This record gives sequence, C-alpha cells and structure tokens, in this order.
Amino acid sequence: MTASTDDRVRRGYPILFGLVIVLAIIEMSIAGFLTSRYNTHHNFPSTSLRDRARYLLFVSIWTIIFGAFYIVIFLTSGTGGSILASVASHGIFLFVTWVFWLAGAASVTASLDGGHNCSSLSFNLPYCNQLNALMGFAWVECIGLIILFILGVRAVRRGDGFRGQLTV
Repeated sequence: MTASTDDRVRRGYPILFGLVIVLAIIEMSIAGFLTSRYNTHHNFPSTSLRDRARYLLFVSIWTIIFGAFYIVIFLTSGTGGSILASVASHGIFLFVTWVFWLAGAASVTASLDGGHNCSSLSFNLPYCNQLNALMGFAWVECIGLIILFILGVRAVRRGDGFRGQLTV
C-alpha cells in the first residue's frame, strides 16, 4: 500500500466502523421496540418472528459494544504490535459478527417471505413497516461488515501478515 492509501485506510476505517455501529444502534432501536411490543401485547405473528427480533436485538448490542471496543483499539494502537489491534483479531471479530448478522437477516427474511408491501396486505401483520426495516437494516449491516473485512484482507495482502496492523 502506498502512503496515500494507508492514510485513506487510517481515516476511512474508523468512519466505516462508526457507520456500522450507527446502523447497529438503529437496528437495536427497531428490534428493541418490536421486542417490547411483543412482550407487552403478545401480538407477534409467530413465536419464530418474535425470537428472531430478540436475536437481532442481541446481535445489535454485540456489535455496538465490541465495535466501539475495536474502534478504540484501532485509534489508540498506533504502530504498536498489540494482538488486539492485529488484522487477525479484527478479522475474527468481523467474521463472527458477520455470521451473526447473516443468520439474523436471513431468518427474518425467510419469516417475512422476503418482505411485505404493508399497504396491500390481505391480512393483519402488526408492525409490518418495522419488520421490513428490521430486515433491511440487517442486510445493510452484513454489507458493511463485508467491506470492513475486505480492508483487513488488503492489509494482509500488503505483506504484513495476520499479526500486522491494518495501517503502518
């Protein structure tokens, strides 16, 4: 990587990671709202959809907590050889988190049959728009994590290996 590419990664990585965290906060809000309503009113369409909303609430909180931790590690690591700031550590976290999000997004999508046009439903689906938003933000989160993972792969291909930093 050239110095200018390294500077772009140094600036862009925390911004992209911050965006992933902001999306996780939005997803947490939607999933928390649905979980709260389902627990209070017991009007969930199915127990599987209720449980999938709870699962995405967990994954959102996981992403917020550990994502903030990794941003701090990235910003404070400098050029030190910290194992927490290594490409391998980031890669493992990003892969596990991506698997969590992929499972949640796919399961909600399957429950909603790919999503609904809420204005033309022939049956009552409580919180239809929120369910569609839950599904959409979960897929966007998956894409953001893939982009972060690609930045890590580029750092490995630069020649530093898995113990190296994302930036020099």
